[in-house]
Amino acid sequence: MSSDLIHATQAESAGGRTDSETGHRPAHPLRWLPAAVTFLLVTAILAVAHTDLLDIARYTAYATLAVMLPGTLVFRALRRRPHTLVEDLAMGTALGLVLELPAWAAYSVLDLRSVVWTWPLLVVVPFLIVPRLRAHWRPRGYQPVPLGWSWSVGAVIVFFTSCLYGAFFRENPILPDAENTRQFIDLPYQLSLAGEAKHHFPLDLPQVAGEPLNYHWFAFVHAAMVSLVGHIDLPVVTMRLMVPAIIALTAVLTAVAGWRLAGRPYAGVVAAMLFLVVGEFQFSHPFSISIGVQVAWITWPSLSMTYSWALLLALIVVIGDALRRPADDSLVPPLGRGAYVLAVFFAFASSAAKASSLPVTLAGLALAGVATLVRKRRVPWVVVALGVVVTAALGFVTVVIFRGQTYGLGVHPLQELSRFWAVPEAGRSGGKQATIVAGVFLAWLLSLQLRLAGIVPLLVMRRFRLEPVHWFLLGGALSGPALYLLLGTFNATWFYRASLPFGLLLSAWGYVMVADRARLTRRATTVLGVGAAAFVIVLLTATLLLAGPEPSGRSYSPVLPVLGWAGVLAGAGLIGALGWWAVRRRPGVAGRGPLVVLTAVLLAGAPGLIMEARRNWEHPNGGSYGSVPVPASRVEAARWVRANSDPDDVLATNVHCWADEPPPRCRDARSFWLSGYAERSVLVEGWAFAPRLAASPSGLWQFWDARKLKRNDDAIYAPTADGLHRLRDRDHVRYLVVDRRRKAESPLLVGLADLRFDNGRMAVYELR
Repeated sequence: MSSDLIHATQAESAGGRTDSETGHRPAHPLRWLPAAVTFLLVTAILAVAHTDLLDIARYTAYATLAVMLPGTLVFRALRRRPHTLVEDLAMGTALGLVLELPAWAAYSVLDLRSVVWTWPLLVVVPFLIVPRLRAHWRPRGYQPVPLGWSWSVGAVIVFFTSCLYGAFFRENPILPDAENTRQFIDLPYQLSLAGEAKHHFPLDLPQVAGEPLNYHWFAFVHAAMVSLVGHIDLPVVTMRLMVPAIIALTAVLTAVAGWRLAGRPYAGVVAAMLFLVVGEFQFSHPFSISIGVQVAWITWPSLSMTYSWALLLALIVVIGDALRRPADDSLVPPLGRGAYVLAVFFAFASSAAKASSLPVTLAGLALAGVATLVRKRRVPWVVVALGVVVTAALGFVTVVIFRGQTYGLGVHPLQELSRFWAVPEAGRSGGKQATIVAGVFLAWLLSLQLRLAGIVPLLVMRRFRLEPVHWFLLGGALSGPALYLLLGTFNATWFYRASLPFGLLLSAWGYVMVADRARLTRRATTVLGVGAAAFVIVLLTATLLLAGPEPSGRSYSPVLPVLGWAGVLAGAGLIGALGWWAVRRRPGVAGRGPLVVLTAVLLAGAPGLIMEARRNWEHPNGGSYGSVPVPASRVEAARWVRANSDPDDVLATNVHCWADEPPPRCRDARSFWLSGYAERSVLVEGWAFAPRLAASPSGLWQFWDARKLKRNDDAIYAPTADGLHRLRDRDHVRYLVVDRRRKAESPLLVGLADLRFDNGRMAVYELR
């Protein structure tokens, strides 16, 4: 990441010999080795996590042939000149995820899911038979990718997958295998959405048959397509394969984005490391999410967030490229006018990948437009055009997908943070209250925004004379935290997670600028690298040995570990600064202090992801936070139903709450296991995540259609022949799934319906 590595990379990129006859630059004989080693190591981690090698092979084949291949061909046809092969493949894979969406919709509408594997042919065949398109199979003029860049990105992917194993795979079986198995509460819900996408279009809420799903559900289309085409069990896709695959794509796209926008290969590597290696500035044991998290704990329980990062990064690439100055063309060839078409694709795909993606993107464009207008006193038509695209996509998702649902978002300034200071103990003075408020803000900034420290030197070194691409990234980076503070609720936390890639790219850009100014020799580069590694090892060791549990007792207690460790590191930094001052004039030291300080600041959160993995390693509960029982006997019954029913069959059950509460009481209607593992709609299961209840404080327990709920429960506890016939004919219910531990079914039911499955705890009746 130092300047001589950066300059060497630029020299290699610009000065490689070109064969005048073929137009190709000579390829390094080991160029594929980093990718191969990375793939094998990730495969090994998945295999250790009890993932079948055949499923890994099937997913790889689908991702390569049905996502990467068609997407890369279309990307090559839209971009003007090639840059690197890895950029074509990464951006092409992201574009393949976009193309997958209309393909899924078209095949679903036409009821051609059985042959949905043919959809890539709609792209591949024209590129085979049309002469003008045929050239995109073997484009010429690629710049070589430095091996150090490739090995670094591969190391990022392997590191994060290893952390994912410790934090998630190790303690979460693919299928619940015991009666005391627990899962994070959202996992079966996400599985149910994947099952809904696999079998139905348009999508309804699987837990309440016929209720529209006004939600960002595009991520689950990918899971459904993998299952349909690759014939892979959906739990394998959601619990093992999809997250590491999308994260690997995210790592490569981050590295590609940093290279293209900053014009320096290692800006992308630094950004990828800040994203997926350096975690939150979090030093409690067990790992805590009280203040909030960016990547730790988010990647595995939120498929929509993980999926959206890949599409958002691709959108940042094309928008950032369109905003670059013509003088930057010598570093990285521009995408050309095709960037606008790509922006349309990625903006509309991002719209329902995660609701938070487009608002922060639009904020970045707004800041870029205002800054350009003020500085150059002319309308920035490029920014206007891109703003129209993003606004149209935002309008589309608001009207067509979300149908005006806000999921409880409103103006509630500082609501989430205020809980740390809102309940003062008796006698707290105004001065102490102000100190606590300031401490909470400082802890929040340190924990979530410390990785953005590289932005500061970039602004200083450029004297705030930023180009539109800088303003775009800065606007995106600032808007997420600003929206969170303004809107205040938990749902607003997704805005600062969506803004993270913007800030990390700009921070990495600033780091590389500082490294350029330091002009390190190879020896100095080695010393910096060894010193950085030693700093991380010492910091991690101290964290593992000294970090204690999050204190309790006061409202502000959760922020104390962050502030305490910040004080310790600040003290160590002060001692280091005094030592540096003493030797500041020695050769090899002068002018390099800022780089050393910035390196230490950016690496200060390095223990974060490891501490999260350690929490789950030492305190396994199937998800650490918000876990609920998912007994194997329930899953067995649900999967029997899946194997013995049609996708359009509806189920009814007596389980509506995640807690064992006697009916009709239900304080928390978050039960999703039946719709998830059966891949079938349920007349009334758990209704807490219904969009219409998202803003309602009673949404966890109060169902809006009392008659429908009564029909559902009477079929099990007070059945009649007429009632069951109406349930079958009117509501299309085929099976009743009864958990006897919740409450046993009526003795009359066995004479009115056929008992098809019984494992003691669970019984499944088929309506006649």
